[in-house]
Amino acid sequence: MAWPYFLDCDRFFASKEEGCYDPLAGLKGKTSHCSSLLRLSCPEPSVPPPARQELALSSLSPEEPSTIIQFTYTSNAQMYSLLKRTAAKCSSIAHVYSIGRSTEGRDLLVIEFSNNPGQHELLEPEIKLVGNMHGNEVLGRQLLIYLAQYLCSEYNLGNQRIQTIVNTTRIHILASMNPDGYELAASEGHLLNGWTNGRANAQNIDLNRNFPDLTSIFYRNRRSRHYRIDHIPIPDSYWFGKVAPETYAVMKWIRSLPFVQSASLHGGELVISYPFDFSRHPQEERMFSPTPDELVPSVLTDPLSTRRSSSSWLAPTRTWFSRMSDFNYLHTNCLEITVELGCDKFPSEAELYPEWKRNKEALLSFMEYQVHRGIKGVVTDTEGNGIKGASVSVRGVRKDVTTAEDGDYWRLLNPGTHILTATAKGYSRVSKRVHLPRTMNKAGRVDFVLEKVWFLFRIERQEKPWWWNYFSQSGISPPQWLLRSV
Repeated sequence: MAWPYFLDCDRFFASKEEGCYDPLAGLKGKTSHCSSLLRLSCPEPSVPPPARQELALSSLSPEEPSTIIQFTYTSNAQMYSLLKRTAAKCSSIAHVYSIGRSTEGRDLLVIEFSNNPGQHELLEPEIKLVGNMHGNEVLGRQLLIYLAQYLCSEYNLGNQRIQTIVNTTRIHILASMNPDGYELAASEGHLLNGWTNGRANAQNIDLNRNFPDLTSIFYRNRRSRHYRIDHIPIPDSYWFGKVAPETYAVMKWIRSLPFVQSASLHGGELVISYPFDFSRHPQEERMFSPTPDELVPSVLTDPLSTRRSSSSWLAPTRTWFSRMSDFNYLHTNCLEITVELGCDKFPSEAELYPEWKRNKEALLSFMEYQVHRGIKGVVTDTEGNGIKGASVSVRGVRKDVTTAEDGDYWRLLNPGTHILTATAKGYSRVSKRVHLPRTMNKAGRVDFVLEKVWFLFRIERQEKPWWWNYFSQSGISPPQWLLRSV
């Protein structure tokens, strides 16, 4: 398997005009190693610093082609160019699209990886990775840029693991949700940037706190016997406040695609948090506030902490605030976790390569294993047509998932025995008992076929006694027991 190494090139997929430096050129005479890798013209510029050259020499693997990534910070313009060139390099599996613009007019650019880019495929789960929601938390942004390059290059090099991930999962990467904030933070640099400079967007809005507060609505109604917490609508009052264009664009994006799983990368601590991040008691932020799917995210995040080399993503917690995660969970089918990558929000460039090594395996595992847990299937009518918007519920869990455009659905579940029920307006209700063994390493398929139901309505007599209106107009239920002849 080909692994990434450090090579001091001006850019990833450098052109002949840009050139690159090959640290092995002196050891191999006139033969240039980087020329054999990417067929580049490599004139010799000034020798890089000894420490960087030592890192390059220790990381190269001359026996086989390898992925080339430049572990430096990228400006917004460089990020856009890099993502577009990466998509062009891997046009059969990747393409870029914009979900909107920031306050200052910068694109919120997403790169997608799939064996059929631009199209939702039946039963293929969709996952999103979001970075740089806070402009001065830059490590997540860079890791996602590196991840995009890595997926493209390793897929083309024949890495079977990467090919399986891309061929079975539709991956959406939004490297920077707050490019305006990053512009301010980057202008100060990692040595001068403060704890909050660049955190908010250009309107001075904290994007993580700008999403609708659906958690409070859930807490107010949770004691109602038949109240469901899935797909809670956005209250009208939300739109009377200031909604950032970045927030609005991401909400539209979340609603437009059937995301199953998501991760938002932050900085400032080393921890994973998951819904509910908003406490059920307004005066107690650290109160334990579980969701109906409490056990699912705890199992989902455990492999991430164990697969992060050197230092682990710490035990999942609910003391971190992330309204976007709660919005994903309460308004859509998507389960999002918030990953705090480390205490240093803006590490030096020398730390970027070690951080990539620490986090690469966890990111790959998140896409490879976790989104394929539980069950998936298709809800159809008796003629085989998919039913859009059908609900699939799990007994004992007060949260349903709904089917996508073609009737397919995904439900993250832990191993065990579950009773599933599929319902749709105008159709019969169908239940199935399903057992998921612990040894199962992929989602089990459970399909439902619903029959059309024709309702017969009973027409009540219109004639009522003279005193009937007295009760109905006063808001008191009329005494039905007096209507013996009705």
